[in-house]
Amino acid sequence: MNDPKTNEATPADDIAAATDAVWGASGDGHRDEGAALRDELNAAKDRALRAQAELDNYRKRTRKEMEDERRYAQLPLLSDLLPVLDNVERAIQAAAKQSGTDGLLAGFKMVAEQLEGVLARHQCRRIKALHQPFDPHLHAAVMLQPSSDYPANTVVQVTQEGYQLHDRVIRPAQVIVSAADER
Repeated sequence: MNDPKTNEATPADDIAAATDAVWGASGDGHRDEGAALRDELNAAKDRALRAQAELDNYRKRTRKEMEDERRYAQLPLLSDLLPVLDNVERAIQAAAKQSGTDGLLAGFKMVAEQLEGVLARHQCRRIKALHQPFDPHLHAAVMLQPSSDYPANTVVQVTQEGYQLHDRVIRPAQVIVSAADER
């Protein structure tokens, strides 16, 4: 629009002409292009947010994996020590049945206590099984035994002790489980 008094171009005319030159003669092209740019910007923001969320999730997952690795790093060593402890306990049982082995029995009991203390310091503990309800996550049933003294699915005897490191089972307890008495 020209100024009606002077018939000269106004600054608004200059801006409109420049806009038409850039976006085309129609003002609708300007709006369409602006909307497209906004959509593209929003899509880029969305991609950036998703990438940031994925990175955060990756960091959390990696941190948890590292913590678990440190927490359970002793698992192989403790697994190797458990048969040693089993053999010490067998020696204690054998010495208790023999007469004249009081010194040997006392020595083996001290070694067993020391081994159990080492395991406890490393958060390795026995799984309580005897007279507990059977739990397949903690116990391995080696036999079913009919019993009128205990409810069905109760551990009536432990044949081999089980151990846990924190909340992970190193070795399940091998147990004999009561079955319903069929009398």
